[in-house]
Amino acid sequence: MPPSPLVYIVDDDAHVRNSTVALLTAAGIASSAYESGDAFLTALDASASGCVLLDLHMPNRTGFQILTSLREMGCPLPVIVFSGHTDAVTEGLVKKSGAVALLRKPVLAALLVASVRQAMGGNDLG
Repeated sequence: MPPSPLVYIVDDDAHVRNSTVALLTAAGIASSAYESGDAFLTALDASASGCVLLDLHMPNRTGFQILTSLREMGCPLPVIVFSGHTDAVTEGLVKKSGAVALLRKPVLAALLVASVRQAMGGNDLG
């Protein structure tokens, strides 16, 4: 039996991770949080379903590097990029990367939940 869909939160900021987990839990959406892209990629199961909330600006490996790794692995999970630092160049790169959305931090709770539900195909995630 495949694992239940999860939102994989990848962000080096503990406050962002914890508050996003709390928000999604309150919305009835299961999630798992990782402090780095490497930790996420190490834990990722090939049969994973759900979506990824990915910060772009992290130490060691950037969100763009994680996106590249996911695509090279053939990972089908939709990716929502969320970042506190965006500009026209970043927006263009995110669009080219295949991410399904780019959200600017701080993200309104309703927008984040709606984006996650849309990325997951509107399924009941809880």
